[in-house]
Amino acid sequence: MSFELFYEVLVGLLVLTAAAWSVAARDSYSATVGFVSYGLLMTIVWMQLHAVDVALTEAAIGSGLTGLVLLGAAARLRATEARVVTRPPAALRVVAALACAGVAVALAVTVLSLPRPTPSLAGATVAALPATGLGNAVNGVLMAFRAFDTLLEKVVLVLSLVGVWSLAPDLGWTGRPRLRHPFADDGVLGFLARTLPPLGLLFGVHLMWNGAVEPGGAFQGATVLAAMWLLVLMAGLGEVPQVRARWLRVAAVAGPATFLAVGLFGIAIAGAFLAYPEPHAKALILLVEVPMMLTIALVLALLVAGPPEPVEHP
Repeated sequence: MSFELFYEVLVGLLVLTAAAWSVAARDSYSATVGFVSYGLLMTIVWMQLHAVDVALTEAAIGSGLTGLVLLGAAARLRATEARVVTRPPAALRVVAALACAGVAVALAVTVLSLPRPTPSLAGATVAALPATGLGNAVNGVLMAFRAFDTLLEKVVLVLSLVGVWSLAPDLGWTGRPRLRHPFADDGVLGFLARTLPPLGLLFGVHLMWNGAVEPGGAFQGATVLAAMWLLVLMAGLGEVPQVRARWLRVAAVAGPATFLAVGLFGIAIAGAFLAYPEPHAKALILLVEVPMMLTIALVLALLVAGPPEPVEHP
């Protein structure tokens, strides 16, 4: 067995172990730790498959921000779990296990039954990529060849924030989210919150700008910016803005609004919605990605912060 094959088998076993742990763990905190570990291992898997863009997103969203949300939820549920000692009936657990096994077998059969070679539009994408002015095929697909899907994804992201805010009581709309975290204040968090954000800001902007030619893009850069802001908030060095702030609401829709405006502009100058004239394609895509990165970073951080709470008067 070659070293590379041994390494891939080992990673595969670790992925299955982390997945099983996150499902079988008795308490939510242990399950969350298993889930975060699973996400980091999946990042390695995507790197082995040379899907660097997917690996970056998995590490940032699948393991990072999602893990932070689940850790906060686990902290809120800790007192409840201490009182609940009952387990689901054995029959229900068997049915759930069989259902999961059935889904796994169906996915395996589907993947193994794919024709060889697998149908792909990769060749046509690479051939058409120079018209976009981009060197990164993934970014070209997202921003040009399936731009309408990308626009709708950002709209859904904003709507998800509205959904979270709608969980607040009526008086909460005059307040702000209060970010809670289960970490002890031992000085390390404050130190990191003072030293990492400047580097994170540069790295996030670099990911967005570099995404035009290499792995990266607005989404990956935005997750880094969101993580840096959340770090500052969790360290108590700043406050989440009030949800009624006009600048906050404008910033939350700036990305999709710019994307839509450029798409409508394409009807006049290129003859189709979300079409870019070839000489200006790269400039227009970057014009969309800058506000979109800021919107994504803002919305992701606010989703983690949760619904607003009423203002506490002294």
